[in-house]
Amino acid sequence: MVVGDVTTAVDVLVLGAGPGGYTAAIRAAQLGHHVTLVEADTPGGTCLNRGCIPLKALLSSSERYAETWQEETKAMGITDGCTLNWPAMQNWKQGVVNRLAEGVHKLISGNAIEYVHGKGWFINAQEVRVEGEYGSHHFKFDHCIIATGAEAAPLADLPYDGKQVLTPEQALALPARPETLSIYGDDYIALELATVFARLDVEVKFYSPGEQILAGADPAALRLVQAGLRKLGIAIATKTPVEKLATITDHPLIISNGVCPRTADLHASDADLELTANGGIAVNSMQQSSVPNIYAVGDCTGGQALASIAIKQGKVAAEVLSGQRVQFAPLVIPRVVHTTPELATVGYTAQEAIQAGYNIVSGRFPLAASGRALTLAAENGAALIVADADNGLLLGATLVGPRAGDLIGQLTLAIEMGATLTDLSEILYPHPSLSEIVLEGSENAQGRAIHILTKP
Repeated sequence: MVVGDVTTAVDVLVLGAGPGGYTAAIRAAQLGHHVTLVEADTPGGTCLNRGCIPLKALLSSSERYAETWQEETKAMGITDGCTLNWPAMQNWKQGVVNRLAEGVHKLISGNAIEYVHGKGWFINAQEVRVEGEYGSHHFKFDHCIIATGAEAAPLADLPYDGKQVLTPEQALALPARPETLSIYGDDYIALELATVFARLDVEVKFYSPGEQILAGADPAALRLVQAGLRKLGIAIATKTPVEKLATITDHPLIISNGVCPRTADLHASDADLELTANGGIAVNSMQQSSVPNIYAVGDCTGGQALASIAIKQGKVAAEVLSGQRVQFAPLVIPRVVHTTPELATVGYTAQEAIQAGYNIVSGRFPLAASGRALTLAAENGAALIVADADNGLLLGATLVGPRAGDLIGQLTLAIEMGATLTDLSEILYPHPSLSEIVLEGSENAQGRAIHILTKP
């Protein structure tokens, strides 16, 4: 490649190699484009390297450790316990990250994508400069996809310092396990972090800025999650003023305050790119920015910060610039919180469906009536199904229990396909299995559940 001030013409230039960026690059390459992918850090972005994957890895290892001292495990006849080795746990976590990162590298090279390590910004609406370890690169592109992600949003007057005040990513990389930890936030990241450390015998103090955690969650499901948090010994305080956090000085404080789109260094104004109120790149349903040949996907758009959204938007952007008539328009977006028990939701809760004007019917099935759940010693949970009373059309579902995040995919597909309660209750489910809670919840909504008593 020519370096310096010589301009290199490229077909598709992708800025950022997180889930949205590398997905967009691969899809564009599959569609016959010559793709150049620019990344200042390691491919995989925050999700793979510092966020989602490390957090889920620690959730898994902490779950296995916690199982050895829980009463349910002792009741099964397992009483010897085990020893916690935090450095070894961190090494295992990093091994998972490294393996996946290596996989992304192979996917990039295997799809003949040119990878440039560096930081890029716009010169104008057709050109980008990249500064990196191998000097300066000047690109003129036919199409550009922005996928620069986001970064942890700080609280005013309480900046992150990496020691006393931590971002969620910094907390996952702590060199030593703290004895006490405070967490401020009310989102799934805050709750998952609290779960990890509480399972590892850390005294966790959880502070929520609002009246409840996980605003908008089904109240019945939330009670089950809160019961699980209390069982882990997590102390929860709601309506916490920010001023109180400044008094926490004797142990680390993790702040999960959402994210800010990483767009400040893009020189977006030089490309005439329109920004949203929170600094994201404004896009339409085809992921096009205010400049038609420049697209943006994922967290840098200022929308919901979910890797699943970024991945789908990356595919949409690549297909649109290839001339396909597609758009990002999911009917529903599944959400998962890996607490104990897990919480997974998709579509409307009962209250949201009523507020939207639906005449609803709902069904509930407790895990305490599930044979499979009892064999897992996991009876704290339920399936909550919401449907249109007029035609049985599935409107939403909330699952609380083990592997809820895996089961919610079935209900997401059902809503997208326009399935009804009858559709859900007519198919065969393996027995015994956790998936049967979907069947029983659907039948309960129709007044004919088998394994619980229904009111006449």
